[in-house]
Order: sequence, then C-alpha cells, then structure tokens
Amino acid sequence: MSMQPREPGEVPAETVRVARAAFPKGSLAIRLRDELGVLFTDGQFASLFPVRGKPAWSPGRLALVSVLQFAEGLPDRQAALAVRARIDWKYALGLELTDPGFDYSVLSEFRARLVEADTGQQVFDRVLEAARQAGVLKLPGRAGTGSTHVLAAIRSLNRLEFVIETLRAALSALAAAAPDWLADHADPAWFDRYATRPEDYWLPSGKTKRCELAEQTGRDGMRLLTDVHAPDTPGWLRELPAVQTLRRSWVQQYVLDAEGEVRRRDPKECPPGALRLVSPCDTEARASVKRDIEWDGFKVHLTETCDADTPHLITNVLTSDSTVQDIKATDLVHDTLAAKDLLPGEHLLDAGYIDGPRIVTAVQEHGITLTGPIQGDTTVQAAGPYSQTAFTVDWDNKAVTCPNGITTGRWRDALSHRGTPVIRIAFSPTDCGPCPARTECISSTRATKREITLRPRAEHEAIRQARAAQGTPEWRERYAARNGIEGTISHAVHTTGLRQSRYRSLARTRLQHQLTAAAINLARLDAWTTGRPRARTRTSHLAALRPAEQQARRGEATRTPD
Repeated sequence: MSMQPREPGEVPAETVRVARAAFPKGSLAIRLRDELGVLFTDGQFASLFPVRGKPAWSPGRLALVSVLQFAEGLPDRQAALAVRARIDWKYALGLELTDPGFDYSVLSEFRARLVEADTGQQVFDRVLEAARQAGVLKLPGRAGTGSTHVLAAIRSLNRLEFVIETLRAALSALAAAAPDWLADHADPAWFDRYATRPEDYWLPSGKTKRCELAEQTGRDGMRLLTDVHAPDTPGWLRELPAVQTLRRSWVQQYVLDAEGEVRRRDPKECPPGALRLVSPCDTEARASVKRDIEWDGFKVHLTETCDADTPHLITNVLTSDSTVQDIKATDLVHDTLAAKDLLPGEHLLDAGYIDGPRIVTAVQEHGITLTGPIQGDTTVQAAGPYSQTAFTVDWDNKAVTCPNGITTGRWRDALSHRGTPVIRIAFSPTDCGPCPARTECISSTRATKREITLRPRAEHEAIRQARAAQGTPEWRERYAARNGIEGTISHAVHTTGLRQSRYRSLARTRLQHQLTAAAINLARLDAWTTGRPRARTRTSHLAALRPAEQQARRGEATRTPD
C-alpha cells in the first residue's frame, strides 16, 4: 500500500444538507467537525506508507475513525459499517454519501502501522493540541494521576497448564514450519499429550500425579530443545518465536540436577514476577498483585487536568507491565508532560506515587508541587516521647540533640538497604547507658546506644511539611479535586473496556489506551462546548444526614440526595 497525501477538503454539500436534516441538534461526530475542523491529515502519517504501490485509504480519516470507534466502543466490523452507513460519520470524515468506505481489515492494518512506528502518541497529542488551540487547555493548573490494572488478552494459567501450553505451542509452530523435520524427531507419545489444549481434558487431581506430569513435560521440552539446537538442525528453526518462548520458559521453570535429570524448580527458585512469563500467547504480560487484586497483564496510569473552570482532559497516558510500582511512574509522567509543555503547577497523587525524593525532584526539576498523603512512619520508634521527631536536628552543624539534652556529632552519610542516600547518627554508649529513659528510647534490649536514620535535608523537611499539612481542612479540600481521576478511570472502564486489553503485546495495549484517552478527550470537549454539566457525585440519603462536624472532618461538601 502507498499513500499520496491529499489536502482535506470541505464536507460535500449533499452530505451537509442530509446531515443537517437528519441531525437537527447535531451529534458528537458532527459537532467535532464543526468545532475542531479537520483533526488529522494524511501528511501527519506519511512516514507510515511507501510512495509506490496501490493507493491506501486516507490515513488521516482512518485515525479519526479509530478515535470515534473507541468513543463508541465499536469493534472493527461495526466501525467500518458506520463509515459506510452513518451520515454523521460521513460528515465528520468529509465523505460523499455514496462513498463505499473500506473493509474492516483496513483498521487492524492501520493500527499495526501505528504500533510499528510508535505513532499512537501522535494521535493522542493531536487532540490535545486541538484543545489548546480552542483555549480550553490552560496551564499551569492542577492535575491528578491514578492507575488501574489491565487484563491481558490471554487465559490465566497455573504452572502446570503454562508449561504444557508452551510446549504445545512450540510443537504446533514447528509442525507448521517444518513438518518433515518434526515428524522425524517427535516422540509418538507427544501426539497424545500435546495435540489438544490442556483445558480440553482432565488434568490429574492428585499432587503426586500432577508433579509427575510436570516432570514429564519438562523432559519432553528439554528433548525438543536439544534436537532443535543440534548442529545438523536448520538454524532458522530455533529462531521461531514459539521455540524462543519455550527456551525462556524452560530456563525459568526447570533445572538440570547433578545427574543430568530435568527437575522442576521450586517456586522460590523461579525468577521474580518482572521477568517471569505467564503465557506463551503474550510474552510481555506479567503477573502482579495489588492488595486483594491478582491479575496477568499490564497497568495504565492516566493524568488529567482537574481545574474547575476548564474541561477535565487527559494529558498523559503511561502503559507499563503490571509489576511496575506507581512510585516509579511519577518521574516518567513529569518528564513526558515537560516534553509536551503540559506540566501542571500542582500534581495531586495518592500515597503510591509520592515520597520525599519525588517531592524534591518535582520542585527542583519541574517546579511542580506534589500534593498527596505521605505514608506514615511504621518503625518501632515512630511514636512516644522519644520518637525520632522528638530529636532536634542541627543541619548546619551536623549535630542531633535528644529530648534529655544530650548532643552527638557522630554523623555519617550512608546508603539504605534500597540503595538510597541516608544519614546515620549514633549517640555514645557512655551517654545512653546510664540514661534513666534508656528503655523507653531504645527498643532493642541488645543495643547499647540510640541510632537515628534520616533522609537528606531537603527530603526530610519535605516529608515533615507534607505530613503536617495533610491533616488540615484546607489540604483535604484541595486534595478532593483528585477524585475526578477515579471517575475518569471508571468512565473509561465502562465505556471503552479500559481494564481488558483488546490486543496482545504491550505496544498494542499502549495504542489502545492512547486511542481511548483521545476518545474521552473528544467526548469531554464536546460536552464542554455544548454546556453539558459534569455528573455530580452521588450521595445517599443516609450520607446526607451526616452531622456537619463529620462532614468537615471528611472534607466533604453537603450535596443533594440522589
């Protein structure tokens, strides 16, 4: 397929006449064309197509179709049918009423080109640019970030099912690519063991028999890998993706003992979740646990503006594997927003995204104020008259004074067990030994002196100020604006299926989330221009009777019962 970029023209007169008659009050697609004009042009996607070959359908229009598709939650067949049959879509695309559209497979081919060139971000950013040109994206303001889990487009497998299915997938790939070679090397018993999916027959119920089946599968897979890597075997066979997945899986699940026998690894011997495969169908999906939620797949972080006088638009989408902690996403979000000149003045985050180093880095590198609950001190010496906060720190002279007036200058820089910079201060045993408050101050019965560990000064003071502020009514009122991001995630889950990946692989899932965010932004721009108010937070009749003192403590405003 080739592309010769064409300048977008006006909407055909007959399409305008029929659309105005059929939709006197307009529709989302019609209003988007009227308010924002042509969002995507062919020239923006020229690099995705060669200059020679059969002409391709307009990629600028395909980009708009993809966004409208996610806005209405349509599969490819229905989206292609909408282009062919719906008047409002023809109006938005600038097509004649008689235009036959395209086959639904064109959409998947277009997404494949977007994934290969990593151009999905360009579609998302173009919608934000249109909002900026319309004057509804004003910065710096306030923004909030939240995350949710995303299920991969695979079936969850236990360890036994995983190794059986991985070996079966490798055998199927070899049977299709080199049937004669496999027929010469396959064990006749393999056709009975791996010709069908493991869920199509009963696996052994007893632990002993299941272990025996796992060991047998391990031996079969090891024999196949040995044959594939033999000197007389064509080298391209071992490069098949299914064979590569088999090799990685066997390294993670099995080991050769001293006698050369294949032994299944103990769960504690398996690699960590960030490296461990969970399915041969999607080698980028990972298993993760967050509180009471367990899933195989990915994680998505959404950042949106949350100022009251502007529409709440998603400004950043970050898709990662499921094992990446929220705290590691904070700096990535800021760097991405800085590159697009979309940094907020204040960033509202939950406890998973914020700590001392992030507060300091955000201020120093980007001028952003992070607002969110700081996790409390859970150490043994966190409370009481001799807690760490009761000690006076003289940062300039590098000295610490205890509540009883004893001062120490034994101050040294060190690293924590996580490799982060800390400061360790120790008092003298001659001072702590005879102290009458020794048992209250030192929690360990074997310790002879009190030791204190502090973060660097900037982080220490940032955490102290944040903990002091987060209990005030003003802080709770300011932080309440972050509730909007939870509503955005809920909206995306119910309208576009955000928590279920439509496609396999991290790159395709990332594109899905970028198109989802672009669709939500277009819907919110439409709601803003038409004056449709945001949905109010529903309050039950019982909650509305809450005494005013309790409402003040919770930082809630009185709302009308639903």
